[in-house]
Amino acid sequence: MAWTKYQLFLAALMLTTGSLNTLSAKWADMFSAKGCRDDPDHPFTHPFVQAVGMFLGEFSCIAVFYLLLCHDRRRPEPRMNPGQSFNPLLFFPPAMCDMTATSIMYVALNMTSASSFQMLRGAVIIFTGLLSVAFLGRRLTPSQWVGILTTILGLVIVGLADFFSGHSQDTHKLSDIVTGDLLIILAQVIVSVQMVLEEKFVYKHDVHPLRAVGTEGFFGFFVLSLLLIPMYFIHAGAFSGNPRQVLEDALDAFCQIGHEPLILLALLGNTVSIAFFNFAGISVTKEISATTRMVLDSLRTLVIWAVSLALGWEQFQGLQVLGFLVLLVGTALYNGLHRPLLARVPWCAAMVGAEEPEDGPGERERLLGDGRVQSTDEG
Repeated sequence: MAWTKYQLFLAALMLTTGSLNTLSAKWADMFSAKGCRDDPDHPFTHPFVQAVGMFLGEFSCIAVFYLLLCHDRRRPEPRMNPGQSFNPLLFFPPAMCDMTATSIMYVALNMTSASSFQMLRGAVIIFTGLLSVAFLGRRLTPSQWVGILTTILGLVIVGLADFFSGHSQDTHKLSDIVTGDLLIILAQVIVSVQMVLEEKFVYKHDVHPLRAVGTEGFFGFFVLSLLLIPMYFIHAGAFSGNPRQVLEDALDAFCQIGHEPLILLALLGNTVSIAFFNFAGISVTKEISATTRMVLDSLRTLVIWAVSLALGWEQFQGLQVLGFLVLLVGTALYNGLHRPLLARVPWCAAMVGAEEPEDGPGERERLLGDGRVQSTDEG
């Protein structure tokens, strides 16, 4: 069945805003400007300030939820399910996981390329699958285990591509690239814990996805904003990247924004894109399918890589292309995207039916998160 114009719009919106989310964050990292003192121009290295902006974007999803609810209630027959009342503190533990993982990933983005950053986030499949077996009692199908192993292979290939590119580019030192890649994978472990917590304690409540994203965004924004105060005084040495060598110098960030207004444009792009990305992702799942959402999420990695090459932010690496393709296959196998194809082959149909997880495909799709990581997230 052909897509309607509205469905095409939603797909394009998800792909565009999902790509802009990572690209705008990387663009901000590439600026240099003066700070609050007489220091010379220095890079805009403020990952925690960027994370606060990202959570502000997620927090705005609550406003989007109530706007949609008000619009729906004006209809003769309202169709939107606002969900049941819930204790917002249910979202506090997963929000803290989200806050920690997002902050780590923004630190890592300062050290590695935007395309590698996006590709390595595919590691979340490995840890989510393993944790769901250990703590949710889920049973993975053979194709899901093959998908996990394929994803590991893809991560190794992407890591090797970064290792070899580290010898031939001046934008990042090899030690920074390796550290950044490892931090991204560490963040995916935390994201997987977040997903398992949401699956175990949150999804049993009937909460609208936009409201859930907005509630987690509120906690992340509020707590991380408060943490910027002690971070201003915690000495972090050369790892910090700012002149005072503290964990985060928010005042220096604002001064740099004052001297270079384009940084503000990049940060606003990150904040606005994450809000629209979550809205578009949830709408694509509702209007088209969760499978389409996963495919579009994989395509945005390709868009980020292509734009980074076109802008000269990174150099072409054949190994990276191979790694991306292997990761794509691993994601497809884990999420069961191969099933519709195999079901058309007579001798494979019985095998596909026997391999269906006991919880059904809906549970598997829900386990992948709310749009910020594999879609989730992001960030």
